Amino acid sequence: MTENAKCLPSPPLSELPACEDREWSRMAIGILQGDGRRSADTHLVKPVFKGLRGISIYLKDESTHPTGSLKHRLARSLFLYGICNGQIREGTTLVEASSGSTAVSEAYFAHLLDLPFIAVMPHSTSRQKVDAIEHFGGRCHFVDSPAEVYTVAERLAAKKGGHYLDQFTFAERATDWRGNNNIAKSIFEQMKAEVHPEPEWVVMNAGTGGTSATIGRYIRYRNLSTRLCVVDVEHSAFYASYASGDRNVTCSTPSRIEGVGRPRVEPSFIPGIIDHMIKIPDAASIAAMHVLSDRLFRRVGGSTGTNFYGLCWIAASMMREGREGSLVSLICDNGDRYAATYYNPDWLEKNRIDISPYREMLETFIDTGEFRTADAA
Repeated sequence: MTENAKCLPSPPLSELPACEDREWSRMAIGILQGDGRRSADTHLVKPVFKGLRGISIYLKDESTHPTGSLKHRLARSLFLYGICNGQIREGTTLVEASSGSTAVSEAYFAHLLDLPFIAVMPHSTSRQKVDAIEHFGGRCHFVDSPAEVYTVAERLAAKKGGHYLDQFTFAERATDWRGNNNIAKSIFEQMKAEVHPEPEWVVMNAGTGGTSATIGRYIRYRNLSTRLCVVDVEHSAFYASYASGDRNVTCSTPSRIEGVGRPRVEPSFIPGIIDHMIKIPDAASIAAMHVLSDRLFRRVGGSTGTNFYGLCWIAASMMREGREGSLVSLICDNGDRYAATYYNPDWLEKNRIDISPYREMLETFIDTGEFRTADAA
């Protein structure tokens, strides 16, 4: 053995000092896993619409999570991802770019782990979401344009010596799409005993793109015949990118449907696993939100309205073709967060959004099966 190759002296392993970071990480992961055991699964609601003959509708109700939205799952996954990669440690300041719901869930987990949290978000974010973030001890940093959130969040994290959670990049990789109690596995497990256990379609909107990526990958991994339809909104880059194959597409006008649509094509958006994509007017999303809320006897949010309109569009297509089967979508969050906006007639008038034609069309469809127009792209 050469001089350079000799082993350097070291103390016995039993005498090595304890790694405080590892001890904190073990504690933190235990807390996150405990939350997962308590809240990972949610109800699969089956509303009955008499006009949809031969079509069974299922809505996975993600609003029942402790933080009230689908983003509870994502936030937990992002925290686990950051801790297991050594990026989140005791005392780490966490920063996120968000339009609201993800930040609410992340503020909750930061509070559980006693970590500082800053959410970078547009001024247009609903007051209810801001209040929820601050309730959990988080701080909100506002920007004028949704396009600014990325650079401002990254800069703040660097300034604080903290960690940028970056949901738009890591949503598709922080979640184990093969299983491990993800939302796709939960959906298909809950469907097993239904009349049509393998859905014809799962319908999902795109915010980060992470949920559609998880569902689409799981469908392929399990070799299922189910197809994935992604619904986009007016002011968003996703649909144009999907149609053209260009990931550099941008949109200068901010989305009016919180949680859906982005000014750029996010890294977590995976078009290759999408079977079909449609783009719908904002008035259609909001009308669908109102119609579904009336039928469920409780309020749902605008992103759920986007899902529901897309689901009705798919159902109408199936009925025209004489096909039967099941369709699954998501209730993304609770509509009470939007009392001052989507449920406020003054806000709708101010934003020149007339939901009445779409509302009448949807009510006619779910009651009679007649789908008069299809304004989706």
